[in-house]
Amino acid sequence: MLAVETAESLIFQAVQVPDAAVDCDWVPLLEAIDRVLAQPVSSELDFPHWDNSAMDGYAVRYDDVATGQVATGQVATGQVATGQPGAITLAVVEEIPAGVAPQQTLQPGQAARIFTGAMLPLGADTIVMQENTQRQGDRVTILVPPRHLGEFVRRRGGFYQAGQPLLAAGTRLGAAEIAVLAAVQCTQVPVYQRPKVAILSTGDELVTPDQPLQPGQIVDSNQYALAALVQQSGAEVLRLGIVPDDPAALQAAMEAAIAQADIVISSGGVSVGDYDYVDGILEALGATIQIRSIAVKPGKPLTFATLPNTLYFGLPGNPVSALVTFLRFVQPALKRRSGLATGWQPNFITAKTGCDLKSDGKRESYLWGKVTFQAGELCFSPAAGGHNSGNLINLAGCNGLARIPIGATAIAAGSDTSVLLMQGIV
Repeated sequence: MLAVETAESLIFQAVQVPDAAVDCDWVPLLEAIDRVLAQPVSSELDFPHWDNSAMDGYAVRYDDVATGQVATGQVATGQVATGQPGAITLAVVEEIPAGVAPQQTLQPGQAARIFTGAMLPLGADTIVMQENTQRQGDRVTILVPPRHLGEFVRRRGGFYQAGQPLLAAGTRLGAAEIAVLAAVQCTQVPVYQRPKVAILSTGDELVTPDQPLQPGQIVDSNQYALAALVQQSGAEVLRLGIVPDDPAALQAAMEAAIAQADIVISSGGVSVGDYDYVDGILEALGATIQIRSIAVKPGKPLTFATLPNTLYFGLPGNPVSALVTFLRFVQPALKRRSGLATGWQPNFITAKTGCDLKSDGKRESYLWGKVTFQAGELCFSPAAGGHNSGNLINLAGCNGLARIPIGATAIAAGSDTSVLLMQGIV
């Protein structure tokens, strides 16, 4: 058995990251959601595009109002009369809604009514929010002077300057990134092609969920779980179904999968039983088998092989073993193959365990359960029931896999433990 770190290194080194010159699709903006950017994006626009107001209020010249003092009286209700001692009164010469270009340049003693997002007129350099003013006709009294020059002004280029890098290649495009691309008028987006992942299940005992179950048969849940995980990882799924324990049929299915996919995932047939044919067929097909088993529990019998244009993962058939090995080894490789520049590695966090975690210490072991926030810290609670590689039932609702290092037989309740996140924290 290979050590987990050794196996991980072999797998990740074998992953060929996509080439933007070859593996790039141009897609409409809304079709780019959850895709990976293949080329860096910059803009010819400054953000903001021009000086604009962050508040509804009045655009003023700071020099006109800087010497003012807070007016005495009922400031909160806006009932201070014009001419109140300490207040400064300006002439309102223009009203500027958002989306309308100013028409005048402010002169000394003048102000412009302005609304949030509206462009500052020339001559103005500060905003006084409307709660600190009193309007009477074409005059406005500044009841509370601004604290500093430029208050409530968003300066042109203050968020981003034209020509600078905006989004880097290798960025997964979520809602915020889609908003940025829309703002820079990038309506066609260069994204990496989604890796094609073929999935097949092996075993005479397997049936699909819609078939009547006969004595001794097992429903193939792996096909569906792995397809869901592959889709969540941003790849295209090719479901090839169930293949019987027949060497000729299995070889034909594996050849077909290898011919059309960047990554092939099979479950079952990789142990040392009489009906475990996957490794032998891979060798017959000219694959280089890098890994045959890993010192991990659950999931020891895992095959990893490389072919000229395809990576092959032979996962164990037990449902929990298949999911754990996918999350630990396959998912990071798949994310890296999709073009992600960062964030593709396994996502380990530290959480405090709520009870004793036990292992035989012979392999790096994983116990599934739930990570939650409790009293301001992350806590891990293992799922109830048996932690058996065939017990798929108590895996439902879990979002983390607590790791017990090889050589350790227990982690005491209340201690910190490393947890591989499966999905978000609840």
